[in-house]
Amino acid sequence: MIYPIVAYGDPVLKKTAQPIEKGTDLKKLVADMYETMYNANGVGLAAPQIGMSIRLFVVDGSPMDEDDETLKTFKKVFVNPTVMEETGDAWAFEEGCLSIPGIRADVNRPPKVTVRYFDEDWNEHTDTYDGLAARIIQHEYDHLEGVLFVDKISAMKKRLIQSKLTDISRGKARADYRLRFAK
Repeated sequence: MIYPIVAYGDPVLKKTAQPIEKGTDLKKLVADMYETMYNANGVGLAAPQIGMSIRLFVVDGSPMDEDDETLKTFKKVFVNPTVMEETGDAWAFEEGCLSIPGIRADVNRPPKVTVRYFDEDWNEHTDTYDGLAARIIQHEYDHLEGVLFVDKISAMKKRLIQSKLTDISRGKARADYRLRFAK
C-alpha cells in the first residue's frame, strides 16, 4: 500500500516519535513504507512522514550509488534507533525531503554516526556509518525527533524559503506523489 506523504506544516512532523513495543510485527508496515518511498523516488522514509508517530524508518541509498559506491547495498530498516555518537568535522551537502517538495538546501552534518537499533525481526544492532549513509540515517533519525532539515539551515536561508514553506503548509505544493496536508 502506498501512503500519502505528510507535508510540511502537519504537527506529526514536529513531534518526538514514540518507541514501538518490542516484538510488534512490522513486516507489512515496512513493506508499505518501502513501496511508498520508492513511489516517491526517495532514499529514506520515516514513519512520521506517513502520519505515524513511531520510531521507525527505512532507507535504500542505491539511487545515490554514483555519489558513493557503498550505497549500492545500503538498504535497511531501523526500529527504535538511538544515535550513540556523531563524530568528525561537519560537512555540507544538499538535502531535500519528501515532506518538503521542491526545496533543497545545504545541511551541515558530522560524517560519521554510530546507531543502536533493531531490524524488522527485532535483532539488535550497533553499527557505525559514514559519508552519505551516515547523512541519510541522520536525516531520517531527525524525523523521529521532530526535526526537519530546514530546522538545520541558517536563519538567512530559511527566510529566503519561508514563503515556499508557508505555501506547502497551506496545501499549495505539487509533487509526483500523493501528499497529505495538515487540516
